[in-house]
Amino acid sequence: MFYEWIYPLHKIAGLSLLNVFRYITFRSAYAAITALFISFAFGPVMIRWLRRVKLGQKVRQEGPQSHYGKAGTPTMGGLLIVTSIVVPCLLWGNFHSRQLWLALLATVWLGGLGFLDDWLRVVRNFPKGLLGRYKLAGQIVLGAIVGIVIVLHPEHGLPPTATHVPFLKRNFVDFGWLFVPFVILVVTATSNAVNLTDGLDGLASGLVAIAAVAFAGMCYVSGHAKFSAYLNITHLVYSGELTVFCAAVVGAALGFLWFNCHPADVFMGDTGSLALGGALGVVSVLIKREFWLVLVGGVFVAETLSVMIQVASFKLTGRRVFRMSPLHHHFELLGWDESRVVLRFYIVAVLLALLSLSTFKLQ
Repeated sequence: MFYEWIYPLHKIAGLSLLNVFRYITFRSAYAAITALFISFAFGPVMIRWLRRVKLGQKVRQEGPQSHYGKAGTPTMGGLLIVTSIVVPCLLWGNFHSRQLWLALLATVWLGGLGFLDDWLRVVRNFPKGLLGRYKLAGQIVLGAIVGIVIVLHPEHGLPPTATHVPFLKRNFVDFGWLFVPFVILVVTATSNAVNLTDGLDGLASGLVAIAAVAFAGMCYVSGHAKFSAYLNITHLVYSGELTVFCAAVVGAALGFLWFNCHPADVFMGDTGSLALGGALGVVSVLIKREFWLVLVGGVFVAETLSVMIQVASFKLTGRRVFRMSPLHHHFELLGWDESRVVLRFYIVAVLLALLSLSTFKLQ
């Protein structure tokens, strides 16, 4: 909105200062600040409302005993996260960027899907919430929409069905007609991975903030002609605008972390976890860095694999590999305090984010 309405005024004599609104770095910084402001301003109000209407978390009986005390903590705080992402993007984003609208679509779509799941579980008392097949169907439809739009409206710089390979500059894999199924896989897997990781106070929100910072850097250098030339990477003209989106995600995640850190005042629920996971997945698709999700989101990958390994092992052998899955519960049962698990996972995530960014300089 500011870019569309205020920046054009820079041509008027004496208003050249408004030229600053065209810079992605300026608008990204203020998108993050706006997201933080929304979180801090409306977070307490939302928490009080959730408590008043008694929208509290239901703790599963098979979980760690230390989590029983969390029963009744307000949930569905993902509404605050989605709002804190969408509003800054509308204020500071470039409305001519199709990539920005796709990222917002994914956030709102999956946030709505997660809200329906939370509402059925908490308000209607459906133990399983939204059935898995319906949730999966919603994710598949979104992935198909994103993939088809990319194919029909390609960005200059790389074939629309191609993606880069980490550590190998100017090398890419062209999926051809498999591209849309690949996008569906990325969006579905990423949103579900963040959902699985959301099991400890502050874990998912902090990890998403770290990942979003890494992707913000990737978006910026990919969309910057001089930086992409210097780093010898493909220049994607419009991907730079996604830096504003990633900055809003960082601000929203950190703002929510203020209330979600241990002991949590509110949980994001599926409303937040599906939206944040989908946002990361779609950004990776739009900048042709899908394989970087394995590096940037290494903790999310480990959490997901721990569940898959646990289920497969129990079904095939009747034995469990981990004391409990996802992986963060395994470390809890080993005797680690919840805060220690979260902090150490943060450290791993930072190291993985730095590793992912280093690939832009390596040949």
